Amino acid sequence: MIERAGSLAPASDGGPRWVGPLCAVVGVLGFSFKAILIKLAYAWHPVDAITLLTLRMLYAAPLFAVLAWWAGRGPVAPLDAADWRRLAWLGFIGYYLASLFDFLGLAYVSAALERLVLFLYPTLVVLLSALLLGKPVTRRAVLALLLSYAGILLVFVHDLETAGSPRDVWIGGALVFGSAVFYALYLVQAGPVIGRLGALRFVAGAMLASTGFVVAHFVLTRDLGRLAVPPSIHGLSLAMAVFSTVLPVWLIAEAIRRIGANATSLVGALGPVFTMGMGALMLGEPVRPVQVAGAALVLVGVTLVTAGGPKPAAASTTG
Repeated sequence: MIERAGSLAPASDGGPRWVGPLCAVVGVLGFSFKAILIKLAYAWHPVDAITLLTLRMLYAAPLFAVLAWWAGRGPVAPLDAADWRRLAWLGFIGYYLASLFDFLGLAYVSAALERLVLFLYPTLVVLLSALLLGKPVTRRAVLALLLSYAGILLVFVHDLETAGSPRDVWIGGALVFGSAVFYALYLVQAGPVIGRLGALRFVAGAMLASTGFVVAHFVLTRDLGRLAVPPSIHGLSLAMAVFSTVLPVWLIAEAIRRIGANATSLVGALGPVFTMGMGALMLGEPVRPVQVAGAALVLVGVTLVTAGGPKPAAASTTG
């Protein structure tokens, strides 16, 4: 592949037109299934968030090392000290802190609410870009923000009224929103590094850096015996690493290469819908009309943002 891995322009390699959209759809569904796997792990065994996150990263790290090697073949820019520092920082906020807050939040809220709150990250990118980079907020973006947060408010109020513990909804919602903030901050700062290293090479490097932070957190706060979980939890962790982490990263990068970042971002709207449906089927989470209405508002709002301009290569969906 001669084209640089981080190119945002759609590829014109003569391949079948359906391959790019299929990569985007399967990648988005893989990322969205992560919440289901986490909720299943919490239900099957009293495993804590940092232990489960550590297992996921330990299984994913060797695969990301292979991806980093693959993406680094050929005429690519060598990594200098500044690149390593940026990868470490972005891995820290984008895949360590964001993932940790997400895993913690899922101990309190439903998979459907988690995916909806996390899906707000494009709106947060707009706000952070305005605050940190001085980029103007357009009328279209304001409308998108109003619709998205009205939808979240609708679903959040519903969950507060129907949940066994409203306190859990507040705690879990705040943690997942914190995850979305960290991920959005990562996206705002990642653009120049992605442009230099390429999307796949960048993500593999950032994920490997975040693995170091996750493992350090575990070693400093947990006994190694915590990793001796039942085979079923190892199986879920392996599935999470392969089908909801590494494979979707590669598929989304390939989708961006083939159909562009904007089109790939729009496919991300399938994520909350898929998670809501799988949450109902596999976890017994109720789906009520008010939740569907709130989700529709969020999807319309986020679609307005993602369809309104170019997005960074890593911004297509969340893992």
